[in-house]
Amino acid sequence: MKQKRIIEICANSAQSCIEAQAGGAARVELCAGIPEGGTTPSYGEIRAAQKAVPDFDINVIIRPRGGDFLYTQTEIDSMLFDIDLCQKLGVHGVVFGCLTASGDIDVPLMKRLKEAADSLSVTCHRAFDVCRDPFAALEELIALGIDRVLTSGQQSDAVKGIPLIAQLVSRAAGRIIVMPGCGVRENNIAQIEAETGAVEFHTSARSVISSKMQYRNINVPMGSSAVISEFETVQTDRRKVALYL
Repeated sequence: MKQKRIIEICANSAQSCIEAQAGGAARVELCAGIPEGGTTPSYGEIRAAQKAVPDFDINVIIRPRGGDFLYTQTEIDSMLFDIDLCQKLGVHGVVFGCLTASGDIDVPLMKRLKEAADSLSVTCHRAFDVCRDPFAALEELIALGIDRVLTSGQQSDAVKGIPLIAQLVSRAAGRIIVMPGCGVRENNIAQIEAETGAVEFHTSARSVISSKMQYRNINVPMGSSAVISEFETVQTDRRKVALYL
């Protein structure tokens, strides 16, 4: 019997968590800093999400900044403090990934963070996609007791990464969950599922939300020039989530 497809939503807010649950997702990865690939959300965002969806699995990304996955001692301290906070708040899980300068999994640091997470579910995020040897990395994550790895198959999106993802799923042989993510859409998830054998999938299922501001000063941007409009945001859409199931 075919295993039921499991959808994890990359949620950028507590409201996106509400939408993810309403659409039928199994859980969320709660993140801030989506344009940077996801950074650790605030205490307030985590608490608001827990209040909004108290019976829903929330995994919190532990990533102090965008960029690479080689961390300073100060950044490591920040990650440990955030994991401790997640422990105290009783979230479902945490998501992190650390590499050495040579592009390997930083096994001692991952072990330290995993031990700090204790009984929380642990996912290794797409730091995996920029590691030097994905097969060696997979075995190291399994040995560490990591629950799942999020990957696009070391390509710009999961469709392009299908060949590697399929090999990873095969080699994992149920010892760790290999979860395709990045570019997973309602019109390609069946292909990714069929060609990789994956069961869990990571996507955002977002729609653009227009601001309700009536007065608009368009000459004063609040962020970088990469922001298209100060009067548009993106949010998970329950109707889109349902299309993946």
